[in-house]
Amino acid sequence: MSLRKLLVDVHTHVYLPRYASVLRSRSNAPRILTRYTPSGQSEDRLLILDDEPSGGRPVGAQYWDRDEKLKFMDRHGIDISFVSSANPWLDFLPFSEAQTLARELNADLESYCATGPSVVSDANFKRLYGFGLLPLVPGAPAESLPAAVSQLANEHPHIRGVIIGTRGAGLGLDDPALEPLWASLAETGLVVFLHPHYGVGAQAWGTRENGHVLPLALGFPFETTTAITRLILAGVLDRHPDLRILLAHSGGALPQLSSRLASCIDHDPVLLGRLAHDARWYLGRLWFDAVAYGAAELDFVSEAVGRANRYARGGGKERKEGSSRMLFGTDHPFFPPLGETEKWRSVVENLEAIEGVERWSEEEKAGVRGGNALRLFGLLGTTKMTTGTGGEGSKQ
Repeated sequence: MSLRKLLVDVHTHVYLPRYASVLRSRSNAPRILTRYTPSGQSEDRLLILDDEPSGGRPVGAQYWDRDEKLKFMDRHGIDISFVSSANPWLDFLPFSEAQTLARELNADLESYCATGPSVVSDANFKRLYGFGLLPLVPGAPAESLPAAVSQLANEHPHIRGVIIGTRGAGLGLDDPALEPLWASLAETGLVVFLHPHYGVGAQAWGTRENGHVLPLALGFPFETTTAITRLILAGVLDRHPDLRILLAHSGGALPQLSSRLASCIDHDPVLLGRLAHDARWYLGRLWFDAVAYGAAELDFVSEAVGRANRYARGGGKERKEGSSRMLFGTDHPFFPPLGETEKWRSVVENLEAIEGVERWSEEEKAGVRGGNALRLFGLLGTTKMTTGTGGEGSKQ
């Protein structure tokens, strides 16, 4: 199989058994609890927030069993998955416990990937790679984080990035104390997968029962939008040009609001001269998963990304292929089909969306389905990761 024909899923989660065991031991959210249905059957439910609608969601083997992950991949023709621990990660733990558990879970994830099968068409590729965890929790001493990054990069070759939430060490990702973290991530080239967890607060959704729809469809993307905008405004992307950040859910509302953001910055004396470029330029520095469920949405994001270089200070050349910054994802094991034999709509609809973007060439579509991920995660060279080179595609 040609490398450009590989289907690569960059947004797929796992609650590793060790992590699930921790959640089962807890008496408050986040936790996994067992309850009984009206028919008397027991079921496990995942409660990730105290105000979780519908009493959480049912969970089972597909959340932690590697064989179930591989069955899902086989059923949908997915060749490679970049697996990440799902939220809330380690946010609920004190730093000392988070540090220990992060090391243990990263070792578990390395084994989960390394001992799994290879791609049938090319044994140089494993079917599973991972995003590791950092002990980035409220109260974490910032000076401890670079060592955790280096350990991931040097000791776990199948872990190609880190997944992080939006709270950082308690003050958000624009906290000046996190500067050493961004520097070490840029140096190693580990991809930062920025993923939401807290939304925008339950008070925004009112009292009417709407299930998970409002917090998931709106709250999560708005959280991502705010977090990455704060990073941009803090100048993190200016100071660390080699930093590689992948945004969940196609970047939330950032592409749609980027021109409004730029206008507000230009009219605010507090921000005068703070950034090296117009705010819209920074979209071309980011990567976006293609978990948008619609061709029009993907088309819009790629156009917003593709115009980014136009907004370089002093003028720049427009980059035509915004699709090169977009990567297929499924959000498995969330949003399962209602019927046992039905394919997952998160796969079918996101693939149909990629195919439906009329202005994308077949080469661009193939890139979004897999080629862009292979380049971003350094899989087009050797699979051994090294540190200190930085830059796009440096982890080879």
